[in-house]
Amino acid sequence: MEIFYWSIITILFVIGFVGLVYPIIPSVLFLLAGYLLYGVFFSFEPFGWFFWVIQSFFVVLLFVADYFANMIGIQKYGGSKAGVWGSTIGLIVGPFVIPFLGILIGPFIGAVGAELIVNKRKFKDSLKIGFGSVVGFVSSVITKTIIQVLMIVYFLFIVL
Repeated sequence: MEIFYWSIITILFVIGFVGLVYPIIPSVLFLLAGYLLYGVFFSFEPFGWFFWVIQSFFVVLLFVADYFANMIGIQKYGGSKAGVWGSTIGLIVGPFVIPFLGILIGPFIGAVGAELIVNKRKFKDSLKIGFGSVVGFVSSVITKTIIQVLMIVYFLFIVL
């Protein structure tokens, strides 16, 4: 049964990583579900208050990294709040419209469209801002991957 339990926990962690590129999947909730299932299947004893404080810090860091990476990527290339919002909407809608590449094309189109419509930017400038949204998204995924790996390593350090 122990192998079965660890398999379920591992699957939850893997789904958490899938959520990095499919933002509709709440990554952090799957990691937390893995921790809670470990407690149910084995024991909550290893999870002291310090464990939850550290994990909460990582959760906050995930949200901050996600927001700032996108914002910085767009603003570095001259974008505005409209570009950030357009990119965010494209990030959510893109994977549903274009299943595989939508995760990159959606934020690009969203940022370009928002800058063209809201700020009346030139098409060339809007394309540059759209590229910035893709750079921000990729930076966000890399940063969040590192944070989630740290969360799981810390979890394994505590329980093993």
